[in-house]
Amino acid sequence: MIVGDLTRELRSILGREGFVKLAQSFGGTRLYVPYKLADDSELVETLGREIAEKLSRALAPATIRVPLARRDRALFYRERGLSNRQIARRLGIGETGVEKLFAREPGLSERPNRAHSSKQLDLF
Repeated sequence: MIVGDLTRELRSILGREGFVKLAQSFGGTRLYVPYKLADDSELVETLGREIAEKLSRALAPATIRVPLARRDRALFYRERGLSNRQIARRLGIGETGVEKLFAREPGLSERPNRAHSSKQLDLF
């Protein structure tokens, strides 16, 4: 399976928030998805029973390479009002990397919930 195809499939199975949670927790690693999920399994403890069961019903038994999904995660965090600094820390990249990522997004407006001052400081 091609990585882009897996990303689309995981998004459709888990929904956007579930996909972001999966990528944040397991992105960049191989993950075994079993038929039966024990309550103390890493998958259930990390993602919660509901997301883990959705994943299991759709893909078990399988080992998948969980995408890093930096773009999806960055946009998700931005919509929730996180700063570029906070996003960079969650993605494990520099703030410049976040800025470049957003610069590649056509039609992306200012961050929602960002306070803008109508007054400009007078420096002279």
